[in-house]
Amino acid sequence: MSAPFTMKPLPYAENALDPVISAQTLGFHYGKHHTTYLNTLNKLIADDPLKDKSLVEIIKATHGKVDKTAIFNNAGQVWNHDFYWQSLTPKGGGKPAGRIADLIKDSFGDYDSFKNEFANTGVTQFGSGWAWLCLEGGKLVFKKTANAENPLHMKGVTPLLTLDVWEHAYYLDYQNRRPDHLNAAIDKLLNWEFAEQNLG
Repeated sequence: MSAPFTMKPLPYAENALDPVISAQTLGFHYGKHHTTYLNTLNKLIADDPLKDKSLVEIIKATHGKVDKTAIFNNAGQVWNHDFYWQSLTPKGGGKPAGRIADLIKDSFGDYDSFKNEFANTGVTQFGSGWAWLCLEGGKLVFKKTANAENPLHMKGVTPLLTLDVWEHAYYLDYQNRRPDHLNAAIDKLLNWEFAEQNLG
């Protein structure tokens, strides 16, 4: 799909992730922040040859280019948020089954080690950004990226799930308690079915 881009609907109701993520937080996050990134992107590329490209193509074409920073930031944030909403699901989280469970055991030893490392990845991302569960070289790995960055430009890395650690993702519910938000999201919201699909 090329420009003008439109908002993808949330895969659940705004109150579906309560109490981990409140309807108020989800409403602001999706309805204001995500929507603003998309509207800004459409304005930025209205007269740019990139308007005929897909979102992923725009992200790859603008990554690291100083004169295209604004386009990259907004395109990256649209893609990141689309991926983030899919990474969460009501009544999700907890220990997975199937192939992803085998990969967790092989890559981290056990689920608790996986959970601790995922949360720590998000906690230690300084400032705004993202914590990613990825597949690299047949193993699960964690990546953290700042601002609008994501793993799309990382060679041989496939993103499976992400958690948003920008303050607007959790501040209304948790204030500065980022670790509490991350642990609750991992325990109760991770969409393991989406992760399995992304394994390919």
